[in-house]
Amino acid sequence: MADILIVSDGKAGHENQSMGLAEAMVRLRPELSVRQMAPMPRSRALLTMLSGRCEGVGSKPALVIGAGHGTHLTLLALKRSWHVPVIVLMRPSLPLCLFDLCLIPEHDRPPKRKNVIATRGALNRIRPGVSKSEEGLILIGGPSRNSGWNEELLVRQLNEVVRRTPGPWVLTTSRRTPVSTVGKLQSLEGVEVVPVEQTTRDWLPAKMAAAQQCWVTEDSVSMIYEALSGGCAVGVLEVPWKHEGRLLRGVNALKEQGLLTPFDHWSGKTLPAPQQRFDEAGRCAEAVLGRGWI
Repeated sequence: MADILIVSDGKAGHENQSMGLAEAMVRLRPELSVRQMAPMPRSRALLTMLSGRCEGVGSKPALVIGAGHGTHLTLLALKRSWHVPVIVLMRPSLPLCLFDLCLIPEHDRPPKRKNVIATRGALNRIRPGVSKSEEGLILIGGPSRNSGWNEELLVRQLNEVVRRTPGPWVLTTSRRTPVSTVGKLQSLEGVEVVPVEQTTRDWLPAKMAAAQQCWVTEDSVSMIYEALSGGCAVGVLEVPWKHEGRLLRGVNALKEQGLLTPFDHWSGKTLPAPQQRFDEAGRCAEAVLGRGWI
């Protein structure tokens, strides 16, 4: 049985990306198996690259996947010793030519090369549910290095959403959401507020898979892509951006493609159902399998 090895640095976001790709490959090829390992210490990875010998990390896989800068040296060490293809997710800190395949978000402006696939956002594990409930979902982020925060603007937009499209609505926050914002959100009528601290790991993916429509603050870029992957009709709530960087470019591209409804262009009715399937993990899995590596 061929297997896929994921080099995981233990960070949830990176694991979400790697598992999203691996699980999509397994859906296409159920006989595949997936296992994980932690990155090698830097000194050991360098020694492995020099010697070409790899010991104590299990059997040779058919393919190796990794996300996060801390995995890059290990990916190359395994490639050198096992002579297997390696796939890196997100733009690596090392030259692209060292990897067999690089899956890089469009907003990072990847070059056009045979070993590069541009993706719409980071890959994830979210899948649409078999059936959709009438419950709507609201996802709130918070200030970051890329965006500011305006509580009055946010609450004004949410009051309009709730007034014009009655629920039921469920709202959750992020670890960036200010305490003062949480207090204001809890006063919204017709909205069940579930702070992120009260959710489990599987709570949000299940809600995204089931919800018909979802409003997300523009700063929560990863949640925007996850909501699209869950098959939701997605609207975005305005936040004050500090500058037009790569994340805002990605959000604006989705608006231009008709995948997002900006609040200031919203008709006031139920968000329109997505006109196209959004499955970047599945698309990339097909491209990987099409290369005949596994």
